[in-house]
Amino acid sequence: MTQHLNLIHGEWVAGHTLAPNLNPSNLADVIGEYTQGDAAQVDLAVAAATAAFPAWSTGSVQARSDALDKIGTEILARREELGTLLSREEGKTRAEGIGEATRAGQIFKFFAGECLRLSGETLPSVRPGIGVEITREPVGVVGLITPWNFPIAIPAWKIAPALAFGNCVVLKPADLVPGSAWALAEIISRSGIPAGVFNLVMGRGSVIGDALVKHPGIHAISFTGSVGVGRRIAETCVQSGKKVQLEMGGKNPQVILDDADLKQAVELSVQSAFFSTGQRCTASSRLIVTEGIYEQFIAGVTARLAGLKIGDALTAGTDIGPVVSQAQLEQDLSYVEIAKSQGATVAAGGQRVACHTGSGHDGFFMAPALITDTTPEQRINREEVFGPVASVIRVKNYEEALAVANDTEFGLSAGIATTSLKHATHFKRHAQAGMVMVNLPTAGVDYHVPFGGRKGSSYGPREQGRYAQEFYTTVKTAYTLA
Repeated sequence: MTQHLNLIHGEWVAGHTLAPNLNPSNLADVIGEYTQGDAAQVDLAVAAATAAFPAWSTGSVQARSDALDKIGTEILARREELGTLLSREEGKTRAEGIGEATRAGQIFKFFAGECLRLSGETLPSVRPGIGVEITREPVGVVGLITPWNFPIAIPAWKIAPALAFGNCVVLKPADLVPGSAWALAEIISRSGIPAGVFNLVMGRGSVIGDALVKHPGIHAISFTGSVGVGRRIAETCVQSGKKVQLEMGGKNPQVILDDADLKQAVELSVQSAFFSTGQRCTASSRLIVTEGIYEQFIAGVTARLAGLKIGDALTAGTDIGPVVSQAQLEQDLSYVEIAKSQGATVAAGGQRVACHTGSGHDGFFMAPALITDTTPEQRINREEVFGPVASVIRVKNYEEALAVANDTEFGLSAGIATTSLKHATHFKRHAQAGMVMVNLPTAGVDYHVPFGGRKGSSYGPREQGRYAQEFYTTVKTAYTLA
């Protein structure tokens, strides 16, 4: 069995124990054993990053750019291999896994250019003979805590800007899916980046994540994960003066109006709600449908779901892979039962199923659940399920649809299906979300534009694109007497 170790100061270091990485499509398939670190290894990684920071933060931006470009080039050259590994450990289909690996490579390529595009300002002072310079400098040593649902793309979109702007990094990936992050770390280790600039410490979030958040040598924390953990991280970081960036939950609405193209509305809703097994923070879990198109829409989605192939993520032709773990599967199934207990109807799916490929493998497979006859106050419409479960809410008109869409503590992504320019324009302005999609799935965001939400979904500066500099740099104002 292959053993995978932590990366600290350029060396591969064993933790105190090993944990197996299981394939959710086939529980007999152990991908490898991954070391579990402890707080002492966090101390070592932070010390290594601290020692490396002075030279890295003030060194050649061309060297940074070359290293990030080399990382991106190798990821893209190995996208099929890395995508297959990703699908094997996380459960999204191989096509989706390859797409995610491709995105990771593109992110590093983008930030290889951003190294050279970091700009400042020169302004005149209100006092004669004095010049003012406004520049951006790296924050320092950054702790990155990443989730299991995008095990290479989210680490990439945190690591790449952190390094591009001169920070040093300690990465703690999700302990449920360490394989993709370890493969990325191995590529980074051969990129020419000096020892200590990038460090990988795998292990339990309650151990490694907690140690990172509380460590006095960490200057900033970027976290993607659950609302509860995110709020605790925010409290700790505020108390210690750390900069903090949080991406948390979503209960994203997809509005379908009477004038929508029915075929298009069905397809984008199914993609948003159920592809990647619904395990996306941008997934549309609330389908808000006006009454004139309601019955046709339900029939269309039900028919589309009946044609989806559920099976092993690595098998060609699979549309929906497994849920990531037994615990997640149990949570998904429990929400279906909660919805039924509160008067909703399960129009399709909602049960555990055997692998449809006929392989006989034991895995965490669930038929995508379409839940109808729901009302906005029911739990299925208030709480994030994070699985292949979508509820439908019937409304009278656009005005009610908008009010229901905004009636949530979250505000990450929102979509509308309509042929009305009036309604599309109004929705873009009045939807209380960080990202709005018109006649598109809510779950597709480019790598070079800002990612983030409002209300309980996000806290702190946006991720991705040039907006990433807002978190990974700090502004300095300098005066000079001529």
